[in-house]
Amino acid sequence: MYYHDPQQVKEFEEKVVQVNRVSKKTQGGNKIGFSVVVVVGDKKGRVGVGIGKAPEVQSAIRKGVAYAKKHLITVPLNNGTIPHEVRVKEGAARLILRPAPQGSGVIAGGAVRSVVELAGIKDISSKVLGTNNQANNVYATFAGLRMLKTNWNRENISQSEKSENQSEEPKVEVKKKSKKKTS
Repeated sequence: MYYHDPQQVKEFEEKVVQVNRVSKKTQGGNKIGFSVVVVVGDKKGRVGVGIGKAPEVQSAIRKGVAYAKKHLITVPLNNGTIPHEVRVKEGAARLILRPAPQGSGVIAGGAVRSVVELAGIKDISSKVLGTNNQANNVYATFAGLRMLKTNWNRENISQSEKSENQSEEPKVEVKKKSKKKTS
């Protein structure tokens, strides 16, 4: 027999973002099921998203959590925020994720907030521009976090661009004299 131990610590935290009731017409009547969007994270930089479908809500949640744990990503954190700004278009969802100064907190809507908090990001500013669909916004946020670069730094990029420009031959611009029409 299995006993629940309250002292036992879970490795991942789970958050149910959306529960949809789905029905299908069949010959014998309606077949009712549930579709659940679940976010799983350890608040230390690892996060996953999953969808579970089943005739009961609990089994749908269990399936979604299992899928999310199999498909975890690691998010690069920079003092509790993301290293750089990201603009994402995923399906109908468009969103912007921006790093925020320390102490500003999570400035985000419900779907984005759940993914970002479980990833362990403490300071971030975001804006959802596209759809109001929770599932699409969760997947767009997940795609944005996947796009983050670990060693992104404005100074490093600007210095590397300058060194590339110096190594190339100098560009000579030739200005053509424009002929003015006199009447």
